[in-house]
Amino acid sequence: MFSQLTPATKNIIIINVIFFVGTFLLQNLNIDLESLFAGYFPLSPNFRSWQIITHMFMHGSILHIAFNMMTLWSFGPVLEQVLGQKKFLILYFASGLGGFALYNIWNYYEVSQITNFLTSQAYDIHEIYKYADNSYSGEMPISTNSEAVRDAAQQLFIILKTPMVGASGAIFGVIAAFSTLFPDAKLMFMFIPFPIKAKYLTPIIIVVSLFLGFRQFSGDNIAHFAHLGGALIGFLYIWSWKKNRDRIQ
Repeated sequence: MFSQLTPATKNIIIINVIFFVGTFLLQNLNIDLESLFAGYFPLSPNFRSWQIITHMFMHGSILHIAFNMMTLWSFGPVLEQVLGQKKFLILYFASGLGGFALYNIWNYYEVSQITNFLTSQAYDIHEIYKYADNSYSGEMPISTNSEAVRDAAQQLFIILKTPMVGASGAIFGVIAAFSTLFPDAKLMFMFIPFPIKAKYLTPIIIVVSLFLGFRQFSGDNIAHFAHLGGALIGFLYIWSWKKNRDRIQ
């Protein structure tokens, strides 16, 4: 079955598996690949320019990488055959970049709100940035009696310290591209006893991602705006590709 995969799709899956296994094995040697390759907020002291690409090859759990790679396995080969290898790779990485961008635009909004509040309370935010650096391994001291200030400082610390990992932005771009290119294709999903037409996937992704992204339920560590950003890029890329193709024909 693996031999039936198209080249770009197969290579992306292989690279993701290598990164995942390598991250797990090197942890035993106290080598933290996540701090180097995961996607930190661009204003975080832990951000490095290459992370806008490398975060797409980092995953947080077996279920995370399994879902993403199985989805790519299902939709990638068809898109690669239709678009060609080069355009498929552009679609994939552009969707991943779109996910990273929208996720961090939302983060930037949150950071701005928190920073304005802390500044109005005369709290030194530079201390938060200092302690958020991965080179510092201790707890961040918060010197305030205000619970609101303490919560805001902790929230900013978490944003700066917690990276985004996974190919989900790229994967949701692939899903949106497939549903735009083959809107009437009938798809079967686990736990759903009837087929669903592909054209309904993109609207569902957008609505669910917006709802969960804005609600921000406690304990939800999923980058919903990355899913949304990836899906929007995937849709726009195929819409543009189809428009140019029809014009040529």
